[in-house]
Amino acid sequence: MIMNKTLTRNDLIEVISDKVGLSLNDSSEMIENIFDFILTELENGDDVKISSFGTFKVKRKNLRMGRNPKTGIDVPIKPRNVVSFYSSNVLKSKLK
Repeated sequence: MIMNKTLTRNDLIEVISDKVGLSLNDSSEMIENIFDFILTELENGDDVKISSFGTFKVKRKNLRMGRNPKTGIDVPIKPRNVVSFYSSNVLKSKLK
C-alpha cells in the first residue's frame, strides 16, 4: 500500500485477492456484499458493530439555521440522517 493515499474499493479488492487467494471477481463480490449488508442494516435503523474496529450509527440531525457565507443570509438546513463512526478502544489504542 502507498501511504498518504485514499484507500479505494479496488485497493480492498486487491488486498483480499492477494491475502486470501480469491479471484478479483470473487473478492469484488465479497466487498460489495459486506458494504451492502452494512448499508441495509443502517437503513433499517440498526447499528453495525465490528469487533475491535468500531461502530457505525445513524444519527438524526434536526432542522437548524445556518448562514450563507457569501451573502450572510440565514437559511434553514433541512433535517437529515447522517452516519457516524465511533472507533473501538482497540482501534484507538493501535493509533496512539
